[in-house]
This record gives sequence, C-alpha cells and structure tokens, in this order.
Amino acid sequence: MKKKKTGALDHSLLISVIFLLLFGLIMVYSASSYEASVNANIKDSTYYLNSQLRATLIGFAFMMVISYVDYHFFKKTAIMAYVGACGLIILVLSPLGITRNGARRWLNLGLSLQPAEVAKLAAIIFFATLVCSKKYDITKDLWGIVKCLALAALPTGLIFVITRNLSSAIIVFGIAYIMLYVASPKSWYFVVAILIMLAIAAFFVYMVSSGTLTEEQSFRFVRIKAWLKPEAYSSGSGYQTLQSLYSIGSGGIFGKGLGQSTQKLGFVPEAQNDMIFSIICEELGLFGAVAVIFMFVVLIWRLMVVANNAPDEYGAMLVVGVMAHIAIQVVLNIAVVTNTIPNTGITLPFISYGGTSVLFLLIEIGIALNVSRHVNNT
Repeated sequence: MKKKKTGALDHSLLISVIFLLLFGLIMVYSASSYEASVNANIKDSTYYLNSQLRATLIGFAFMMVISYVDYHFFKKTAIMAYVGACGLIILVLSPLGITRNGARRWLNLGLSLQPAEVAKLAAIIFFATLVCSKKYDITKDLWGIVKCLALAALPTGLIFVITRNLSSAIIVFGIAYIMLYVASPKSWYFVVAILIMLAIAAFFVYMVSSGTLTEEQSFRFVRIKAWLKPEAYSSGSGYQTLQSLYSIGSGGIFGKGLGQSTQKLGFVPEAQNDMIFSIICEELGLFGAVAVIFMFVVLIWRLMVVANNAPDEYGAMLVVGVMAHIAIQVVLNIAVVTNTIPNTGITLPFISYGGTSVLFLLIEIGIALNVSRHVNNT
C-alpha cells in the first residue's frame, strides 16, 4: 500500500504563534528588566529574557519535530500520559518538590518542571483517545459522560489538593469538559451542568460577601472579598489587583511607550508572569491590548478551521483540546488582570514568563500543525 503524503502545515496558525512568541519575549524583557537588575541574587536585566528564550527555542524545536510525527501515534501514549501526569503531581510531595513564593508546585528534575502543565497536555491526548475509542461509546448517554468527567476529576483534584493551584485545576477540567461537549450528541447535558455550576459559584460568592462564610476560614474567601472591594484590601490581597488596574488605566489609548511603564518598577508583583497583560496595557495602551487579543482570536480561529477540516475524529479532538486550553487560559488571565474574576495565578499563553508553560504549549501547537498537514492533503 502506497504511503499517503502529508501536505504543508497551516501557515496562518504558525505565523500567529511566532508573532505571539516574539511579542512575548519583548514584553518579558520590558516587564522584568528592572526587577532582575535590582534583585540581589540576579543583577542581570536580561535574566528572565534569556531563560524564556531558551525555553522558547527548545519548545519551537519540539513543535517542528512533532508537526512531522503522525498524530495517531499519541493514541498509544494516552494511558501512559494520564497516569504519568497524575504521578508527577503526586511527586511534588516528595523531596523533588520545589517551593516558590509559598507554593509547592514544581519539581526539580535537573530542570524546573511544573506538573500541572504536563497534565494539560495529558488531558488533551487522553480524552481525545477516550472519546474516539471504538470499544466504548462513552458519549451517548449520561452515565458515560459522568464516567468521563470522573476521570477528569482525578488529575483536577490532585492539582487542587496537592499543589493548591486552583487555576490549573480549572483549566485541566475545562479542557476535558469542552472536548466531551464537542464530542457528545447530548450537548444539553453540558449546558445544564455549566448553569448549575455557575449558580453554585454565584451562591458561594454571595455567602462570602454577606459574611455568612468568614474570611478566617480560607485565604480564598479573602480573595473573593478583595475582588469585590479591592480598595478595602489594598495592603493585602487586593494590592496586586489595584496596581494592575492602575497600570491598565494609566495606559490610555496608545500607552506610555514600550519600556516606559512605571508600575513595573516594583509596584505590580509578578509583572512578567500573571500580570504581564497590565504592563502591555500601560505601555501600548488600548491599541496594544486589542492587537494582542486579536492575535489570540486569529490563533483560536485557525485552530477551529483545522479541527473542522481534520481528516478524522481523533485529529479533530486533539485540536479541539489545544483550542480549549489556549482559549480558557487567555480568557481567565485577562479576566483576572481586569478584576472581572477573583485573582488566581494564571499565565497569558506564549507571552507570560514561564519555561514549562511555553514548552508544553508549543508541543500542543506541534500536534495541531501535524493535523493541519493532513487537512491540506485532503
């Protein structure tokens, strides 16, 4: 049998990713150069830039290699990816676990690794394989969907309980939820479920804001109160949010100019990480913020096109998972920075500082590019 040749990859998808990566490197340097230069342990304004550049180059190499590997190969790794991701999360409790800024979320494996990022990729591979299984038609009835969501709950629960990383737990569960929603003919199940979850969340916020649940019970209650009234917690949980809002407001339409942010001079904590979008708004203004959002819309649109034209269901589900991951993370990050939702640590894909994040995001893009090669050949 003659081997089927693959076509060219999706150039619009690739160009949008390259743009976001290059822009991210520029903004990481702009947001971090002051902090790095005054940090007694670093004293190098390019420290964060160099670290991010190394991770980006390694990730880009992985992306290009994976774009040539037949994506059906990942079916064979699905169970191993799922079990391995859960194992890495548990390993955080071992002596290999690393604590930073009071949070134990990383592993020292010769290099720093965040298991939650591995879990996001594993969720995409595992649930794409699960919903496309010929042996189990799991999306036809409610019980099958519940079993799938139970499988999603395991890594989600481990991330939340062991690493106390609520945002990553939400993303992992959200990836599985969206993939199951797309694959299931019973989509109304998911609509009802999300409405119930939103109602529970709204009730919880009401209970906290009314004082029925006291802030002494959990630091998360304090974050909710700081979200509702950040000025009342300006010296504590609301400080980062207020500084971020000051940064966004001072940017105006066209910003102060690249590199001219004043809020990054020690006022906005983690300016190069979770809050980098606020620095973009301050330096490049509303124009720059809209441009970045537009590039993410282009990226998500191209992923949607690839998924819709994938040669088989498995390829489509892989790309749907990648699209879900990026879309959820972009929405949550911008929502946190603008105080639309309570503050929780979450990075802006391809732009925020974080080696593990950019590495695994580029691996995911490599899978999507792989599927796009087959799309162009059909």
